[in-house]
Amino acid sequence: MDGKTSHPRLVLPRRWVRELDRRAVEEYHIPSIILMENAGRGAADVLERLGINGPVVIVCGRGNNAGDGLVIARHLDLRGYKVKVVMLAPGESFTGDPFVNYQIVRLAQLPMVVLGERCSEHEVLAHLNGADWIVDALLGTGAQGDPRPPFDVVIHAINRAHDQGKKVLAVDLPSGLDCDTGQPSRATIRADHTVTFAAVKPGLIVDAARPFVGQLHVADIGTPRRLIDEIAAEYERESNS
Repeated sequence: MDGKTSHPRLVLPRRWVRELDRRAVEEYHIPSIILMENAGRGAADVLERLGINGPVVIVCGRGNNAGDGLVIARHLDLRGYKVKVVMLAPGESFTGDPFVNYQIVRLAQLPMVVLGERCSEHEVLAHLNGADWIVDALLGTGAQGDPRPPFDVVIHAINRAHDQGKKVLAVDLPSGLDCDTGQPSRATIRADHTVTFAAVKPGLIVDAARPFVGQLHVADIGTPRRLIDEIAAEYERESNS
């Protein structure tokens, strides 16, 4: 595990990660889009350190995980890397911070394609051809249970590309993996590297998750140290009660 946070070994389950983000926004007045910006840029930094030797295909679902992926695309493009964004839903259907980042990517004219709801594995693989890295920005920590179509089809396609030698980086957690238990679903990304944000999620460090997580990195998203200390203390008290 690399990267730095205020608590390099801090482990927080789903509920407490949400609380950390909520209080950063509501109590410390950090705009949520800044947290997303820091997350995406941190993941781009990790990817660049790992070495990029060809195109990067960023596969985005919906919600904040997709927003993180769009930030990654922007920063890699800014640094001169060839990127392509593959989306499961039209950006016009996004809301909030992900929609803002979609608008930036669209206006910057980054290559972008939208898959249909009934896309085939063969169709997805065609968009992954030629990639040096595939970035999994499909599902975030809030996802539970087996991914539904077309997410399951896309996950199977990414894993097939991985088997064919493509490198895979997962954003926050491998899609299909439960962030609290580490239980994989029937369709779970097998990543070479995972960049998680602010704190380690317990499901990322259980033995069953290792084949899916790969090497784990922790990226700081700008959450104040004081708030992290408060959350860590509250979680510890709850765990010991």
